[in-house]
Amino acid sequence: MAEKRIEAERADAQRTAQARGETPDEVLDRNVSEALQEIRVTITAVQVLFAFLLTLPFQSRFTDLGTFGTTVYAITMISTALSTVVLVAPVSFHRMLFRRRQKAAIVAFADRSLVGGLTLLLIGIGSAVLLVLDVVLGRGPAIAACAVIGTLGLVTWYLLPLRLRQRRSADPDS
Repeated sequence: MAEKRIEAERADAQRTAQARGETPDEVLDRNVSEALQEIRVTITAVQVLFAFLLTLPFQSRFTDLGTFGTTVYAITMISTALSTVVLVAPVSFHRMLFRRRQKAAIVAFADRSLVGGLTLLLIGIGSAVLLVLDVVLGRGPAIAACAVIGTLGLVTWYLLPLRLRQRRSADPDS
């Protein structure tokens, strides 16, 4: 499966290179740089959320959360920690394969990691909002806000880009 993905990445780089007047290596270099930049942007959100979550259990009111609150906290903490690991993984992957002529593998891995890390981040953001608003506004408004944020994230992070991608695949000249 991984080999198929890497070969597909090389084929995409070849097509893009022809269309843009670049070499396949230039396309892969640019794709690696873009992926690492996307990670830099995304990891900031993860760091802020993770830092907030690390301090929460040390607050005096944390013990007042009850079963629902501590469960939501655990989900938030785990999804944010996993998001951190998955989003940082392409950096390690790049470093381990540095100067090994494995750019297609790095790009393919970074692509998967970014999508997975963003999914985990969306879960972390939604559950953090649920946790905080449950304390501030009550369970009903907290669940509603979490649903709105989750839906907005799904639509803007996944559905709209996938829809545009499908349109482009159907009509490459558009």
